[in-house]
Amino acid sequence: MLSGRAALITGGSRGLGRAIALAFAQAGARVAIGYAQNRPAAEETAALIQAAGGEAVIVQGDVAQPAEAERVVQETIAAFGRLDILVNNAGINRDNLALRISEPDWDLVLDTNLKGAFFCAKAALRQMLRQRSGRILNVSSVAGLVGNAGQANYAAAKAGLVGLTKALAREVGSRGITVNAIAPGFIETGMTTHLTEAQRQAALSQIPLGRFGRGEEVAALAVFLASDAASYLTGATIPVDGGLAM
Repeated sequence: MLSGRAALITGGSRGLGRAIALAFAQAGARVAIGYAQNRPAAEETAALIQAAGGEAVIVQGDVAQPAEAERVVQETIAAFGRLDILVNNAGINRDNLALRISEPDWDLVLDTNLKGAFFCAKAALRQMLRQRSGRILNVSSVAGLVGNAGQANYAAAKAGLVGLTKALAREVGSRGITVNAIAPGFIETGMTTHLTEAQRQAALSQIPLGRFGRGEEVAALAVFLASDAASYLTGATIPVDGGLAM
């Protein structure tokens, strides 16, 4: 479905990012794995792709810094000669009750999760506009759709991605570029391992399908949205949450 295409996945070294990177490579894409600090994890993801016969490079950069977001995109283009797909997956959380969230924790989450996505998209769009084609996928969250106590900063950033998705989709649709968002719910990744058993059970009680999702289930949607099969779909935010947000 993605044969010959070049993709950049920020936060691609582990968790959902790794699942998407592996799925893209299996679908035929050449993959750039963006990472901020965890080089061994990025190298491991690249090695998994290469062992399966795919092509992958790793690209280091803190996308919360506009200049580094630009560099990450440019290094991907230098490696592959083009950029067809950008997945804005880089994200962090600093959870606390609203009255206890510090300004640094607010800024860090918004800068990484929202500002980073904007500046990566801005850099990628210059290339995609020249190509008159492209796919941008923003990884939002069910928290951005319904809110979540203790995550005012995270929910605000993820809700911002929904608005960013719609605005960019309107701006670049006439150039053959689509922009969509994925809103995962509780997925079995590193960001859910910190949950206590009581928290897991409370979450499960709200999910109609009665289980947490798998990274591969989110990645399958990402492959579809990045493919020609989704060429008439833009500006959408699609939950992958077992029915949690409905």
